Amino acid sequence: MLILLMIIVPAVEIWGLITAGKWIGATPTVLLVIATGVAGWYLARKQGLQTLRLAQIQLSRGELPGDVLLDGICILAGGLLLVVPGFFTDVLGILLLIPYIRGMAKLLLKRKLLQWMDEGRIHWYIRR
Repeated sequence: MLILLMIIVPAVEIWGLITAGKWIGATPTVLLVIATGVAGWYLARKQGLQTLRLAQIQLSRGELPGDVLLDGICILAGGLLLVVPGFFTDVLGILLLIPYIRGMAKLLLKRKLLQWMDEGRIHWYIRR
């Protein structure tokens, strides 16, 4: 599955970049790709630092920052998708940086993690 994604995603992104280059020209396409990369870095950094601070606060109170860690994973994924050149990954990255949509992604991620734990794919160890 991963190999298939590594083949299909770049092919779709190249097709999208070529198509955009035909519609708006090469220079605007390159500038748009650079702009989304910079915007992605900025947004992911800003939201990531806020999430890190919240996790530190929760840990200092003796709370387990489970939701905050999932937020961090989604923000990291969104930022990485925005930095990758291409428009389709940019759309996914922007969606992951929108808090409401990120909440839905976190819910799906929680369900998947719980399913993997039930199936025995993930083992949970608590050390005291």
